[in-house]
Amino acid sequence: MLPVTGGEVAYAYKAYGTSKAFVIRWFLAFGYSSVSAFEAISVGLVLSFLFPQIDVFPLYEIAGSTVYASHLVLAFVFTGFITAINYFGVGIASRVQVVLTVLFLLCAVLFVVSGIASGDIGNLAPYFGDNALGRGGFAGMLAVFVTVPFWYVGFDTIPQAAEERQENSPLNRLGIYVILAIIGSTVFYIAIILGAGMTAPWRSIVGEELPTAAAFSSAFESQFLIRLVLVAGLIGLLTSWNGFFLAGSCVLFSLGRGHIIHSSFGQTHRRFGTPNDAVLFSGLVTFLSACLGRGAIIAFVDVGSFCIALAFLGVAPSLIRLRKKFPDLERPYRTPGGNPLAYVAAAGSLFILCVMLVPGSPSMLVWPLECLILGTLSGTGLGFWFTARRYRQRQRVSEEDRAQLILENYAS
Repeated sequence: MLPVTGGEVAYAYKAYGTSKAFVIRWFLAFGYSSVSAFEAISVGLVLSFLFPQIDVFPLYEIAGSTVYASHLVLAFVFTGFITAINYFGVGIASRVQVVLTVLFLLCAVLFVVSGIASGDIGNLAPYFGDNALGRGGFAGMLAVFVTVPFWYVGFDTIPQAAEERQENSPLNRLGIYVILAIIGSTVFYIAIILGAGMTAPWRSIVGEELPTAAAFSSAFESQFLIRLVLVAGLIGLLTSWNGFFLAGSCVLFSLGRGHIIHSSFGQTHRRFGTPNDAVLFSGLVTFLSACLGRGAIIAFVDVGSFCIALAFLGVAPSLIRLRKKFPDLERPYRTPGGNPLAYVAAAGSLFILCVMLVPGSPSMLVWPLECLILGTLSGTGLGFWFTARRYRQRQRVSEEDRAQLILENYAS
């Protein structure tokens, strides 16, 4: 309906105005950044499993895990690589993405088929937690459910680059791509769980840092398959990292272009046409986050899920309001179910937030690391908002001009 860069910014702005658009977009931007941080840390984790000798020069400990200087170097190099390909143009990033995705799918299919074909379905028991306790299943499912936004938010990167689509590409294809992405990721996660779960008993791998690799290591004598799992994981990290990095920089670009935060984030490179300041800032945040080390991996998953759920909680009411406020707004197609589905989406997002905030919940945000990360994020957002107000960034354009900057031809 609003195929412009920023997705949720456009929805929330047209529905509710500047301040609510900023809140929704800021938390979604950090949701993307948390994925980038997860990737930056995980790259060092996977490579250290492949090459244990790289774990050198310990610097400090966070959450019981040692941060090595070598891992920070790896995070810096890979973050620089991702930043560079997004700095020099979306076309380069897209071509790199296609090549990496093909390689990743080939590796993933091979090791999933190997795991299922050579595994034992009995290794999946118990299917719903510890039957002896009678409550492990619910707590386990709840712990996974609240992280669903983190794992599934990939579909949301599609509308972020809506303006980059080919001119002859029909708008209704964007919606189809979103649905196909959700279906594809569901099938993929099921296949990965079955492949790793059937390969070895869960009790033998649950304490490992890389359970999937540990499962194949205990089940197969072939070092080739074990390394294939790790290589597939490494390629998978790079593909998702590139996509989320692009989406995150688009978020900051849309906020800057609308003068909601400092306008420099909304400027593009004269030669490459990329949002250079937004890209460089995303790279800096990713590297600084990676300095927390592998002990913060789960923290980024949890906090990222919280932020994404909060953003989605704002998007669903925005959709409802847009349907009521602009009933004649042209849309490529109309979704069956209408507003009731939007209410379901809002309720699901609110449930995730409550589970992560209510004291005593098995999936409550963990003190101090996760709470401090969320607090730092919120404080930084307030800093951006008030800094823009202090330097009168938002006052430099009228609301009519801001609507044109954010919504372009869809402002009227």
